[in-house]
Order: sequence, then C-alpha cells, then structure tokens
Amino acid sequence: MALLASANPASTRTGRRRTAGSARRLTRTTGLGLGMAMLWFSLLVLIPLAAVIVAAAGGGWSTFRDVLTDPGTVATLRFTLTTAVLVTLLNAVMGTLIAWLLVRDRFPGKALLDLVIDIPFAMPTIVAGLVLLALYGHGGPLGVDVSGTKLGVVLAIAFVTLPFVVRAVQPVLQALEADVEDAAASLGASRATIMRRIILPSLVPAITAGASLSFARAISEYGSVVLISMNARGVDVMSTETYRYIEGGDTAAAAAVAVILLVIALASTVVLDVLQRTAARRD
Repeated sequence: MALLASANPASTRTGRRRTAGSARRLTRTTGLGLGMAMLWFSLLVLIPLAAVIVAAAGGGWSTFRDVLTDPGTVATLRFTLTTAVLVTLLNAVMGTLIAWLLVRDRFPGKALLDLVIDIPFAMPTIVAGLVLLALYGHGGPLGVDVSGTKLGVVLAIAFVTLPFVVRAVQPVLQALEADVEDAAASLGASRATIMRRIILPSLVPAITAGASLSFARAISEYGSVVLISMNARGVDVMSTETYRYIEGGDTAAAAAVAVILLVIALASTVVLDVLQRTAARRD
C-alpha cells in the first residue's frame, strides 16, 4: 500500500504533463485550422462583400438616394419583397406537408419523390428557367402562358426554393419519438391536439430555418427569373435590376442595389433566427 501511495503522485504528475502537452497540441492544431478556415471564408465571402460595399460607397450617399427614389427600382424592390414573402409562406406550408408525407406516410413513388425534391438544388437555375418556360410558356403542353407575368416569376422562385423547408423539416420529423404521441393519445388527446401541442412546436425551429433560407434565396434569384419574366419591366426582380444597371454602365448603382439586398437578407435572417431561438426556448 505504501508503495502504491508513493507511486501515485508521480503518475499523477506524468498524466498532468501529458494532458497539458495534448492541450497545447490541440490548441496549435485548432489555431491552424481556424486560420485556414477564416482565410478561405474571407477569400470567398468577406473580401467580395467588402468590395461590393466599397464600390457602392464610392458613389456616396447620393447613389443610394438615387436608387431608392427611382420609381422603377422602388417598384421592383416592392415586387421582389412581396414575391419573396409569398413564396416563403407557400414553402413553409407546402414544404412541411411534403416532408410529413415523406416521413409519416407510405405511397407508391415515395422514394422517387424523395429523390426528385433535390432536383432544384442540383439543377442550374438557368436550366430551371428553361424547364419552366417550356412547360408554362408560349406553346407549352399545358396550354397556359405565364411568361412575362408576375405569376411566372412566383412559380420560378417557388420551384428553386421549395427544397429548403422540406429538407429542414424532414429530419426533425424523423427524430420525433412516436411514444410521446402515443402517450398523449392514450390520455385522450385528439389528433388535432397532438398536432397542435406536440408536433408543431417541435417543427417550428426547423420550419423557421427553412423559411429563412427560402426567403434569402428568393430575393436573390436570377437565372430562373430572367427567362420566365422575359426581362420585362414591371415583372423583374432586384437581381435583374442589378444587371440592368451594370449593362447601363452604372456600376455604383448596381453595387448600391446589391448592398440593399444584402441588408434585407441579413435583417430577415436575424429576425427569423430570433424567432427560431424563441420557439426553441418555449419548447
């Protein structure tokens, strides 16, 4: 026993030295990884964003004033935000419904539907515009023509943003334990009560996260919109408005529009993130 007692302090000190050495190695490794990650993130995101902000600031506040007082740009901004909100609400409802069907129901073609949902992610947006134009454009097989209309723009943006909510809600539904629902049902809770009191509160953070991504994509979509809208004035969005300024040689105004879109996207992301955290705390 005395021998063990005398040996324990030395082994303890050795263990501490090894732990300290491992911690230092871990810190150096973490620092190197963090530095590489921040460098890569800066090259891809921070520096380009800073360049856009500098280009917009080069024209002074008068550039922002001219952009925000131009009737055509204001109408385009209003249409962009209205369309983005409408599409986000549609995606929140229909995306949740589709996710529910994929997780809770069984039907023929379920695996195919689960695969097809990701097509808008994989498909280039300009190709998505061509697909929609071939289906809903002039001479399409459905006999309808929504090209150059606001409805066509809504369809195009809804097409490319639908998977966000589906893929955000689907894993949460899969993780929900059926025992909780069964216990509530055994206590006399109706299906509507279980949905309202148990399932929906658990899905709200995921729905909010998917809606946030959907809105951010909706206000910045270009490829699918430029084809289905036929680049017609009155049904264009802010991304096409930016390109119009670039074509006109007004780079400062184009950068100002980009900064406005960036501020809107960041503000909407912060608001939705606050709502998501609030819902998670209540849950």
